[in-house]
Amino acid sequence: MRRIRIGYTFALAAGLAGPLALVACSSGDTTGVQTPAQSTATPTSRPDASPTTTPTTTPPTKKTSTPVKRPETGPQPGYDRTAFKRSTTVTNKWYPLRPGTRLNYSGQTIEDGETFGHTLTVIVTDLVKVIDGVPNVVLWERDFKEGVLEEAELAFVAQADNGDVWRFGEYPEVYEEGQVVEAPAWIHGVKGAQAGISMKAQPPTDGSSYAQGWGPAVGWSDRAKVFKANQKTCVKAGCFQGVLITDEWSAAEPGAHQLKYYAAGVGNVRVGYYGNDPTKETLELVGVQRLSKAGLAQARAEAFKLEKRAYGYSKDVYGRTAPMK
Repeated sequence: MRRIRIGYTFALAAGLAGPLALVACSSGDTTGVQTPAQSTATPTSRPDASPTTTPTTTPPTKKTSTPVKRPETGPQPGYDRTAFKRSTTVTNKWYPLRPGTRLNYSGQTIEDGETFGHTLTVIVTDLVKVIDGVPNVVLWERDFKEGVLEEAELAFVAQADNGDVWRFGEYPEVYEEGQVVEAPAWIHGVKGAQAGISMKAQPPTDGSSYAQGWGPAVGWSDRAKVFKANQKTCVKAGCFQGVLITDEWSAAEPGAHQLKYYAAGVGNVRVGYYGNDPTKETLELVGVQRLSKAGLAQARAEAFKLEKRAYGYSKDVYGRTAPMK
C-alpha cells in the first residue's frame, strides 16, 4: 500500500452543487478515522425438525453447498480486453472522470512521530494511452509535503462495458531534494503485472474484496472492499449524503487500512484510516476547478514531460508502452 493513493479515486462529472449531493451536515463522521464494527449477534440453534416416529425408509441425505472463499491476494479475475468498447467515457456513479477537471485535496500525515501538512492535486487530462489494445484516460497527480513536491504520477484507467473502472497501471516518481529517487512503475502485461478494478459499478456488500491492480515486480498488491454504505460526511468542499466508504489495504503493509469516502456523481471526497497505519494519512476535498483551454494545455504539456522521463527511468517497463496521444 503506497502512502499516497487517493489519486485512484477521484474526478467530477459536473460541479459540486446539487440537492442530492450536498446536505446540511451536523452529524455523522467528519474525521475519516474509524474502527470496524464488531458483530454481537449470537447464532440461534435450529430446533430438531425430525419426525417423532421412525420412518420405514431412510430419507436421502440433503446436500449443503459450501461457499467458495475468494482469494484475498493475487490479480483480479475476469479481465477481457474486448469488453472496453467506450473505455475513455468514464461515467461510473462513484468514480466519474471528466477531462479538464482539477481536484484539490488537503490533509496531514505522520512521519517519525512528526505531523506534516500535505496537499494533493489531481487533473483528469484529455490524453489517451493505449495499453493491451484498450484506450485509457490519463490522470496526472502531484503530492506536496509542506509545499514541496514529493511525488508526481501518471495513472491509467478505463471503464468496461459493465461500468467497472479498471486501473491498467501507473508511473510514479518519488523525489528527495528535487531529485528522482524512485520510479516503481507497473503496467498491465509487463513483468507479470495485471490490471485491477479501481471501482465497481455495483460495489459488493457481501464482504468480498477485489484487486485494484497487481504489480508483483514492485510489490503493488492493493485490494478493496465495501466498509460502509449510505453514510454522511462533511469536508471543506461541502457535505454529502449517501456516501460509500471503501476499505483498502495491501499485503506490503499488514494491519494498515485506508478508508476512502465516495459521493455519488462526485467521486472521492475524503481519505481516512484505521488499524496499524503508521502515517495516519488524512485528506479531504477542498475544491474542484474546470480548467480553461490554456490550463488544460499546460497540464497536457506537463504530463508529456513526465512521460518523457518515464521512458528514461523505466525503460524495462514504461519503455515497452506506446506513447500517450
